[in-house]
Amino acid sequence: MPDVRLALEAFDPAAEIAAFTARYPNAGGIVTFLGQVRDSGGVEALELQHYAPMTLPGMEELARVTQVRWPVEGLLILHRSGVMVPGDAIVLVCAAARHRRDAFAAADFAMDHLKSESWFWKREKTAKGWRWIEPRPEDREDLSRWG
Repeated sequence: MPDVRLALEAFDPAAEIAAFTARYPNAGGIVTFLGQVRDSGGVEALELQHYAPMTLPGMEELARVTQVRWPVEGLLILHRSGVMVPGDAIVLVCAAARHRRDAFAAADFAMDHLKSESWFWKREKTAKGWRWIEPRPEDREDLSRWG
C-alpha cells in the first residue's frame, strides 16, 4: 500500500527517507524527490491552502495510478499545507522498485501531477506582500508527456 500523507506541520525529510528506505531492503532502486521553499527572489514565506474533502483522496488516487503504471514496491507521497519559510520542506516523493528506471519514472510522474494538477493553491509573500502562484507553462508541458 502506498504511504500518502498530508502534513499540516513540518516534517523531517531525512527521517522520512530513512524510514522509507528501511521498509524496502529488496528494492534495487529508491528514488527520492524533495521540494523545498526557495531562499531566493525575496521570498519570505510560502503558503499552500487546500480543500480537505478533495486533497487526500486526490493524492491517494495519484498514488494508485502511479502504482498501476509502474511496478513499484513502495511509494511515499508526503505534502505540506500551511505557511512555510525558506528552507522548509514542501513535498517528498519516494519510489522503491526492483529497477531504477521504474523508480525514477514513478517519482517523476507523481511530481509532475502534484506540480500541475494538484489540490493546492499556492501563494508567496515578499516585501511587496502576498501574491498567488499559478503553474508555469513548463509544468503543464511536463505533465503532457505522460499522455
